[in-house]
Amino acid sequence: MSNEAAEDLEDLYENAPCGYLSLARDGRIVKSNATLSAWLGFSAEELLKKRFHDLLNVAGRIFFETHFAPLLRMQGFFHEVALDFVTMDGTKLPVLANATERRDDQGDLLFTRITIFKAVDRRRYERDLVDARAAAEAARRELQALNASLETRVRVAVEERLRVEDSLMRERELAELREQFIAILGHDLRNPLASFGGGVRMLRREHLTPHGERLLDLMQGSILRMSGLIDNVLDFARGRLGGGIGLNIQSEPLQPVLEQVVGELRAASPDARIESDLSISTPVPCDHVRIGQLASNLLGNALTHGDQDHPVRVKAFIAQDEFVLWVANKGEPIPDAAMQRLFQPFFRGEVHSGNGLGLGLHIAAEIAKAHGGVLTAESSDSEIRFTFRMPLTPPPAKQVSE
Repeated sequence: MSNEAAEDLEDLYENAPCGYLSLARDGRIVKSNATLSAWLGFSAEELLKKRFHDLLNVAGRIFFETHFAPLLRMQGFFHEVALDFVTMDGTKLPVLANATERRDDQGDLLFTRITIFKAVDRRRYERDLVDARAAAEAARRELQALNASLETRVRVAVEERLRVEDSLMRERELAELREQFIAILGHDLRNPLASFGGGVRMLRREHLTPHGERLLDLMQGSILRMSGLIDNVLDFARGRLGGGIGLNIQSEPLQPVLEQVVGELRAASPDARIESDLSISTPVPCDHVRIGQLASNLLGNALTHGDQDHPVRVKAFIAQDEFVLWVANKGEPIPDAAMQRLFQPFFRGEVHSGNGLGLGLHIAAEIAKAHGGVLTAESSDSEIRFTFRMPLTPPPAKQVSE
């Protein structure tokens, strides 16, 4: 192939009428073209520091995480997925995305290719249709209002009473909706997920091909991931709608709970190293399930974002009148601007970006607060450390029904 032909191919990729992205196995962007950079306002070097999720708005992240990412892992492709990118200046860019996975002869994922098409005109056409329908509906309502105004002159007192009753009914409906929302998250989503998990465990007893085993591993990972998402969203809903995270305070040994959490994460991440030093000689009055959840969130965060060549360290001990638990890992320092928002919901900065909804650290901080404790973060060139401190005299137990 001549140099001129090679240059034409490079120009075709860089200046194509659509955006191109190539993702590594962990979702990091490893290649993009100039067209996409021009649309988003980020240089190619800036895009290489991001993951695909970082380009989406919050709603797009949730939709992609719960619908299209599992579909991509199961069938290896998806077509014409409507997403909203966020450009460098914060504006929204509607797009349509097509994706396909590239695997080796053994079926292992090598990378994912994604093509991006602008959908501004299509979205504008859809909005015009919605506006047209809204205008027709508004005209119909205006006619109804004109007719109703003739009757209101003789029924003012009755309608006033109806408005008061309607307001009271809406408040009751809102309270019922809040309870139903939490109940759905707590039960209706957990039950089918438990059935899926049981089915996967039963299938593992069968004789399967290596490809079947890999599919089961993907399904099991999706189940664990969805279970964590449900737990985090449930706790977030309780914190915002249901009166806070409930506690069941018990004064029992805490070390077995933390050892179980470490063991589960070691099994889930066999290639990672976790060094634990758990020295808790006396029972700790706390909600042991919640403290286990806090430790799991911190360890999972460190395993996801830490340097894979260095171990993740976890230590728990009693110091004077407080319980201390810290998790440390080697990684790129967290910028000061990101440190100020680290425990906010749905926040994932440049360094701590990745899969998930950005609720793990927020839920961990809320659990610490519910126990009368505090969760802090320290970042330096040598390590990133999250420290949880809790007084040994806990706050009164608060129960929240599921």
